Amino acid sequence: MVLVSYLNPLSQEGRNIVRGLGGLEEIYSHNDDLMDIVIHTNRQTISNQEVVPETLVDLALNRIKWYIERKNNKDFNPNDYVYFFNERIAEYDTIVFHILAQAIANKFRPGSREVKLFVESQGLMIEDRLIRLPLSERKEVVEEILSDLLIQDGIEWSFLKDLIATKKLSLTDLVLQNGEIVLDREEFVYSFGDEFSDRSPDRIYDILIGDNLRELILTKILMQNTENYIKSIQDQLAIVEMHPAIVELGEMLDETITESLAKYSTYYASGGAYGNMEIGKLIREAFPPCIENTVNGVSSGGRNDAIVLLLTSFVSYARLYPGIFGSDRTVKISDIDTNLNITLNEILPLIFEAADNCTPPLFEDQPQEKINIISKLGFGMHEEVSLENEGETKWYTPMSCEKIKMHLPHLCKENKDCAKINNPLSYYSRKKWIMSKNGELPSDESSKGDSKE
Repeated sequence: MVLVSYLNPLSQEGRNIVRGLGGLEEIYSHNDDLMDIVIHTNRQTISNQEVVPETLVDLALNRIKWYIERKNNKDFNPNDYVYFFNERIAEYDTIVFHILAQAIANKFRPGSREVKLFVESQGLMIEDRLIRLPLSERKEVVEEILSDLLIQDGIEWSFLKDLIATKKLSLTDLVLQNGEIVLDREEFVYSFGDEFSDRSPDRIYDILIGDNLRELILTKILMQNTENYIKSIQDQLAIVEMHPAIVELGEMLDETITESLAKYSTYYASGGAYGNMEIGKLIREAFPPCIENTVNGVSSGGRNDAIVLLLTSFVSYARLYPGIFGSDRTVKISDIDTNLNITLNEILPLIFEAADNCTPPLFEDQPQEKINIISKLGFGMHEEVSLENEGETKWYTPMSCEKIKMHLPHLCKENKDCAKINNPLSYYSRKKWIMSKNGELPSDESSKGDSKE
């Protein structure tokens, strides 16, 4: 049977494999055995040397590249990385999982894009490996891993709320006892065997629970354990200094992830006659009248909606993702502003400046609106933006011109540039294009892709 660590590198077997590594310096050494496994993997592409790892560090970086390519590249060739599904690579891959987790824990903050990417990559790796296993072997290894995991703790149904939200799983698919999910066959027969007089409890177990549910839950548990493992490493960093080999790997990962994701960045969209709407510094001179009036200050009566609903969404998208309405994907602020530096140093100060310009200043009598602003940026009902809270609420998209005229008519003072415009973001992109065409943009902006090519 395949090694348990092939799916669960955090198993005792996996930890024993890592202990057998002579020293971390070895991860940068040429590994003939690893190359032999890769080259002799059935259907493996060997003409492209970039996908053939010569060291464990190469294998680690390729593990990340595999996920990014697998997820984003429409022309992805599975044969480029098919060696990840050769069971002979299990021991090397287990070591790579652990050094990746350590490097990511050391280099990146909790809840960062990179941590999420690694956790998600592990989930997809497990799913793809399960699909490729022979059915009997697949059932056996899933049973062994689940039995080991479920001995430790019961699982409450709420643990799967994210999976249920994706509609891959329904709450009605679960068999529950006292709020905990029943997955173990013996537990099911013991708990519910007397309920079935005309059918075998084992047969009912196969019908109600089945392999698909068990594999979904197994994957979810192992992803959560991966996230917990990274957090446990980060908790120890205050008292333990990370090995230089792992620190160097973290730097390489930072560069690899940034470069690999940049190839598939869709944080811009076609602006039609106005070129591409790309990320760039805010140009106040290109703000539409409604936004300019809001920044200058709003009187009592319209302050809340103007600052919280109109300005917050406009400024954040204009700075980070002006092509939102030309895209069909859902994004979070950290997908673009990975460390929230732009949000903290550019977006929020402008919003707070506008709030202070109100009559009376918005936060003097309604300090709770700061929390509402954070909420509209997608960071939940909190007083500060934090990656750990991102996703608790959605990043609110900008209001249309029609809604502004309806709810904030005193801010809508149309000028000639408003003609045929239906959203403040469209005005902003068009105005920037006109300014660029006339040589009116700051020099660091005029060279960007906002101009028509």
